[in-house]
Amino acid sequence: MQILDWIILGSTLLFIVAYGAWKTKGSKDVKDYILGNNEAKWWTIGISVMATQASAITFLSTPGQAYHDGMGFVQFYFGLPLAMVFIALFFIPIYHKLNVYTAYEFLEKRFDLKTRSLAAILFLIQRGLAAGITIYAPAIILSSILGWNLNWLNVIIGVLVIIYTVSGGTKAVNVTQKQQMFIIMSGMFIAFYLLLSYLPSEVSFSNALQIAGVNEKMNLLDFSVNPNSRYTFWSGITGGFFLALSYFGTDQSQVQRYLSGKSIRESQLGLLFNGFLKVPMQFFILLTGVMVFVFFQFMPVPLTFNPTSQKAVEQSIYKEEYQNLTLQLNEIHEEKKVITLNYAEQLNIDVDNPTLRKRMIALNEKEKNVKEKAKKIITSLNQEANDKDYVFIHFVLHYLPTGLVGLLLAVILSAAMSSTASELNALSSTTVIDIYKRNLKTVKSDNHYVTASKFFTLVWGIIAILFACFGTLVENLIQLVNIIGSVFYGTILGIFLVAFFLKFIKGNAVFYGGVISQLIIFVIYYQCIHIYPSGKEILGYLWLNAIGAALTIGLSALIQMMQKNNT
Repeated sequence: MQILDWIILGSTLLFIVAYGAWKTKGSKDVKDYILGNNEAKWWTIGISVMATQASAITFLSTPGQAYHDGMGFVQFYFGLPLAMVFIALFFIPIYHKLNVYTAYEFLEKRFDLKTRSLAAILFLIQRGLAAGITIYAPAIILSSILGWNLNWLNVIIGVLVIIYTVSGGTKAVNVTQKQQMFIIMSGMFIAFYLLLSYLPSEVSFSNALQIAGVNEKMNLLDFSVNPNSRYTFWSGITGGFFLALSYFGTDQSQVQRYLSGKSIRESQLGLLFNGFLKVPMQFFILLTGVMVFVFFQFMPVPLTFNPTSQKAVEQSIYKEEYQNLTLQLNEIHEEKKVITLNYAEQLNIDVDNPTLRKRMIALNEKEKNVKEKAKKIITSLNQEANDKDYVFIHFVLHYLPTGLVGLLLAVILSAAMSSTASELNALSSTTVIDIYKRNLKTVKSDNHYVTASKFFTLVWGIIAILFACFGTLVENLIQLVNIIGSVFYGTILGIFLVAFFLKFIKGNAVFYGGVISQLIIFVIYYQCIHIYPSGKEILGYLWLNAIGAALTIGLSALIQMMQKNNT
């Protein structure tokens, strides 16, 4: 980090905070604070929806996911466009017609208070955890890479978000997310362009894709029906659909984005805009990770990208063994660089040399074996062996020119602030509207609820910071957030689907169906996923969304029929 990097980083973040606070100060009433006075245009909604989902985890972890496992993760998003169409057709008209502040208000009108409270509490639990992770994720990585104090980073990110979110509510989130998405995508495009320019002159973009393909990084589609596989076409189109349907249709952090629309049409267009652009955006971020992989075919690669783990090994009794593995890796890399370059030169004369191809594959297998030995050493020291989250930031800090390092760090922190702001805003709205206001015995003024919303934004911000300071990671960050969501979203979605489409089911049945379903999902998660930290779990976590929704619907219908028979 040079002085120019610090200037760019600091000025970018301060501009976002100051601009958001200045443009949106002085909300007149609770509608203005929570729904932005319903003034948002469709493109603002679309960008805000996209920015809410695209946290720092997206830009830190997704390239690393592609570096290690290839493009297959894009299948996770295949159900998203279908979910956007479904929500636009069925959810949005009902929400707007009922003129609700939160999604969970609808559930009381359809069922009863306890069902509304159940869904709201499930949302508060999982989104409260996610808010802490969206702060913690960039903080732990930046602290490891740059040597900054982790807790101070958590506090700085959290406080910056709290300032403008408390000040301006939903309008502040919408306004700042447009600036943040511009910074984020500009930084990613610049990084992608520089990646290609750093490749040897003999390696064209087409060649780079073929080199990635030889190393199985371009396998986009997996049509297998194996439930053990986390990312397949079928898990994406079904589990991904249910996850997106629940996240965008029932999660207040997203619902609040399009409830702020000027009209039903503006909200629908905003969601469809997100559905149209989200898969290409994720494809591009994954492709950036694949290009990082190709880049490191020609540049020295460490045994682990995690500097904390590497430092721990170098100070341990395994130091000499680790150094020997480093020498082995360097020898493999030198041969691999020559072979890969020769392969690219052959491609330039339209020859796909099978001998060179086989040698490349063999060398990458040898490299994997050496890295596995290093992982065992790292694990034996109780250090984090998974380095996916550190791949992209390693490239940024070691290979980007001065100035752009500050810009890419601003990208990461802007994304963290963007998602966290939406989450705090939604957590506050749900707490005030669904818990606090609903249980007050006396009528209060609009100003009182605006003040309460600001207070609970501050409270949830402090809770998120505290969780970030005491949190620990056990998974690749992008997967961890989605796993937490998958554990809760199926039950919430099932409750909403019953509310929308199964009119014969009443409040008691859906409440108890939801409670039992959530308990079963906890058991399934623990038995089939949690106890298999290697990733070779019995069940891919995406299926929890479909299972949770199906269980809630089925149990609710069964309980309703049993109640009917008893009467």
